[in-house]
Amino acid sequence: MIFWGIKKGVRLINDYLKKYIPLVDFLAEVFGDDAEVVLQDVSDFNNSVVSIRNNHISGRKLGAPATNLVLKVMNGNFTDKNYVTNYRGVSAAGKIVRSSTYFIKDDKNVVIGMLCINIDIDKFVQLKNHLDAILKMPEAIFEKPTEKFSVSADGLASDSIEAILEESGISPDRMSQEEKMEVVNKLDKNGVFLVKGSIYKVASVLNVSNATIYRYLSKIRREV
Repeated sequence: MIFWGIKKGVRLINDYLKKYIPLVDFLAEVFGDDAEVVLQDVSDFNNSVVSIRNNHISGRKLGAPATNLVLKVMNGNFTDKNYVTNYRGVSAAGKIVRSSTYFIKDDKNVVIGMLCINIDIDKFVQLKNHLDAILKMPEAIFEKPTEKFSVSADGLASDSIEAILEESGISPDRMSQEEKMEVVNKLDKNGVFLVKGSIYKVASVLNVSNATIYRYLSKIRREV
């Protein structure tokens, strides 16, 4: 079993979440080596992973940051759900997995952690592709949302920014002020600014000052 300890200088785990640590081991034993099981504490987005098994699937370690899905949940998305299942996950190395996440809530119904299962489906995809070639079956469609597993807090912000810029189809040096503000708006909705240092990161990518990003955010949030 792998989890944070309680020694001096080491992050403590919420007592409520400690109860789920044996479940991480249990699920890993049930699903086997092709399933990564992760327990995340959402009180610290920069060091969210507090227990993990079969981490060869995503390459993450203890202390890895939250994912973009975690940020979306904590920013008010999926408030009507207790879990999301069978969506597309992507590791930092580009590995595609089938992911499911259970939202762990305290006695006040506040999300304090997440229990995630990421199944490596490479062998099954290869088999499906082989069968498709024979039977000419259509490609399967993964359910949204797409979750990206970052191995650092800086990578978490960078991945989210990259995805929004790719969606816009315009390079930052060609963007108008309104287009840059729209990028900031989308990043804010996705919870990117919950991550420490993200203001500087976004400002650097968009070639504007930190103060400009704060001004954009202030205007955007006033209009909500």
